[in-house]
Amino acid sequence: MSESVGRRHVLTMLAGQTRALLVLPLVPLLLSAIHPAVAATTTTRPKGEDMNIDDASGSLDPYRLPRHVVPHRYDLRLEPDLHSATFSGLAVVTVTVTQSTSTVILNAVDLTISSATLEGTSGDRLDATVELDQAMQRCRLIFPCPLSVGESQLTLVFQGQLNDHLRGFYRSTYKDQSGATHTMAATQFEATDARRAFPCWDEPDFKAVFAATLVIDPSLTAVSNTSVLSDSVQSGKRVMRFADSMKMSTYLVAFIVGQLEATKPVYVGNTPLRLWTVPGKQALTPFGHEIAAASLTFFEDYYGIPYPGDKLDLLAIPDFASGAMENLGAITFRETALLVDEQTGTHAERERVADVVAHENAHMWFGDLVTMSWWNGLWLNEAFATFMEMLAVDAWKPEWKRWDAFGVSRAAAFSVDGLLSTRPIEYPVHAPKDADAMFDVLTYEKGASVLRMLEQHIGPTVFREGVRHYLRAHAYGNADTNDLWVALGQAAKQAVPELMDGWIFQPGYPLVTVRQDNETELVLSQQRFTYLSSPDSTDQRWQIPVPLRITAAGTTEHRRLLLTDREVRVSLPKGVQHLFVNEAGHGFYRVRYDSPLLQRILEAGVGRLAPSERFNLVSDAWATTVSGLTPLSDYLHLTSHFTGERDKNVWAILLDSFLFLNGIIAAEDRPVLEAFVRARLMPAVTELGWLPQAGEDELVRQLRGELIGAVGKLGNDPATQARAAEQYRLYRADHSRVDPNVVPALVAILARTGDEARYNEFSDHSRTATTPQEERRYLFALAAFQSPALLARTLARTISGEMRTQDAPFVVSAVMGNVYGREQAWEFVKTNWDQMDRLFPKQGLRRMCGGVVALATAELEQDVREFFLSRKIDLGGKTLDQYLEQLRIAVTFRNRERRSLRELLRS
Repeated sequence: MSESVGRRHVLTMLAGQTRALLVLPLVPLLLSAIHPAVAATTTTRPKGEDMNIDDASGSLDPYRLPRHVVPHRYDLRLEPDLHSATFSGLAVVTVTVTQSTSTVILNAVDLTISSATLEGTSGDRLDATVELDQAMQRCRLIFPCPLSVGESQLTLVFQGQLNDHLRGFYRSTYKDQSGATHTMAATQFEATDARRAFPCWDEPDFKAVFAATLVIDPSLTAVSNTSVLSDSVQSGKRVMRFADSMKMSTYLVAFIVGQLEATKPVYVGNTPLRLWTVPGKQALTPFGHEIAAASLTFFEDYYGIPYPGDKLDLLAIPDFASGAMENLGAITFRETALLVDEQTGTHAERERVADVVAHENAHMWFGDLVTMSWWNGLWLNEAFATFMEMLAVDAWKPEWKRWDAFGVSRAAAFSVDGLLSTRPIEYPVHAPKDADAMFDVLTYEKGASVLRMLEQHIGPTVFREGVRHYLRAHAYGNADTNDLWVALGQAAKQAVPELMDGWIFQPGYPLVTVRQDNETELVLSQQRFTYLSSPDSTDQRWQIPVPLRITAAGTTEHRRLLLTDREVRVSLPKGVQHLFVNEAGHGFYRVRYDSPLLQRILEAGVGRLAPSERFNLVSDAWATTVSGLTPLSDYLHLTSHFTGERDKNVWAILLDSFLFLNGIIAAEDRPVLEAFVRARLMPAVTELGWLPQAGEDELVRQLRGELIGAVGKLGNDPATQARAAEQYRLYRADHSRVDPNVVPALVAILARTGDEARYNEFSDHSRTATTPQEERRYLFALAAFQSPALLARTLARTISGEMRTQDAPFVVSAVMGNVYGREQAWEFVKTNWDQMDRLFPKQGLRRMCGGVVALATAELEQDVREFFLSRKIDLGGKTLDQYLEQLRIAVTFRNRERRSLRELLRS
């Protein structure tokens, strides 16, 4: 699954702005498909009441199903009614009873199960009493006598609602070009929401074959995981029957129903590949279609295994909580992650589509074909897909330099993993809400980062051979972290578990400190890096792959060492002119040079470093500044060496640091910061200009837009703001007259300086936009105005029904990130919490709460803590603890630096 934000966990809403989820009686058609039987008795247990199974089955783990009855095949028949937002269903599950029992326990929630019957090979039929435990999301079937060991068929008749929470089987609405509203239905089952659509064994290692039949209105169409076997009309309903799936987990099952249009198939080998949209959006599919075919081809070659499905459909859903979901053969996407206009889309927008499509395609093997055994191993799916998306897109568009850009993703992981409240990549997961909380930067970005570090350490070819062995050994089954390490270790003939377990099973990451003890000896030492001091982390150690580049007497030497002790001494040649630790920048650790070594790097010229090395130099210096290890004056001086920088990723970390300062500086001192920003940025803006040059690459065009946006907003430059208004008028008259990469900056600047007329204009554009990216651009611009009255209108829209719930929580978070509206937004959150808790998808609500990290005053921090404590709010895992610690870090920095910041910026 791809997260809904930014490079997953970092939402870049605008250039220069903050980066940093009625019971319907069964219709006669459905009833005719099942044997008449006595209806089961259904009871609902009080919340949390124990559901221990009988002695024959053993005791029940509160969150794990017993293993005495195992499913092998589901024949599913669902009939959704889009008008009443309900569905009815029939599930015939082929199970094996491994131990005689009179009780069967499976998962179900928000369903009414009207009958449950089991038929054995002898033909005997037993009707069950059904007990539902909503709190534990379980269904207990009690039979009048013990079940025989062996294969049986369990038939369940059930009903449910198409909910509005973007999980389970839910409904999505959209407006066509005439303004008419239409409804469709879609599914989102990961992590544990298949149980909201049909009763099932909803755990990843209960793999089974699925055969779906959808009974729908004849005016609609349906898509599921596999090809259509038959399509007929029966009793006035369209009945679409789909082929058997491969053996897979419940969370990968998918049903999409509505008025849908498909591209013509492109074949990758024998696999037909199509993109589906609501009517009127097919023109936005070519780019996504191209990267889908390219990445599928790449993965078949890399993995050495053909695509495991019989077709591959990619579907854009108007309402979607995440970025995308890797359902086998029927990948679902948020529209912004699949559809883009190649002529008007920015490089960042197209890059986003390419990354997410490649990410989901990678899952068809890593996640779908081979699946983690339990949710603690989620990183095996998501980290690997994140790593593979970079490989695939880099192979497809090498000029995009995706591995350089991955530094931004690595930095996002660093920012969370430097917290005392971080967690290991893999840790015990018990309750479903704990699984939901694992979809974060530690699972995705940190996981992908350590995989990249390992790949570079043992070599890409050896790494690929290990991956192929892992996939072949566990195809159609489940695996754990150690299975991957064993396969990679055998390929590399190295002790991979010993090397990698520290990176996966312990929290945090190391800071490698580098000093030159004498002319011929370098000292490297490691300690855990944290933003706030902690005596408990001093004994942590990692096995750290350290590539080292040393230049002496005009000769450059490349060394590789493994730092396993607290400190190691490295011999140096005489006359060292320059050295750099973490060469190429792939290591998941920070580096801090002593002053003489850092000064030598700067004097030699940062232009001698690779872009990824320059990025790490700035990122590491800024992190140690925030933690208090490096004086702020030293960091601000360091930034003066980058006025000639032309890499967009290096500028990203520089701008993020300036944005942080903007969030903690006193309002009366903000003009000094604005002048500082202009001084740092203007040389690059002046050189790049406003218009693209012949032969200029896409990355430079993207950089131009981001720097213009930063000067106009963070630098508050009047000339830039006036030019932005002029360019925007040209753009509205004729889109082709302005480079698309500059447009987000224009919109952001005009929102920052805009009045009510501008607000109304942008609000109208958000409703009439012709592409998902344009809609998003204008929608989030409404969070960037300064006027309290206008921001109040924006906030009100988030709970009035005017805004999609997939977007609303992120808009609230964006207003909290606006220095002119953060206190207002926080008051809005407190006042309307109960309503937002009911309306917003849980994933969105969790992300919205991340906006509190911008409330960086001691008074607001205390208010935030009191609110969450008094409400006993649980965001799952350590999410809330991490938000509160990030806020504590910002307040600590503000208290430490606020008196000197003004003078430092002036000097």
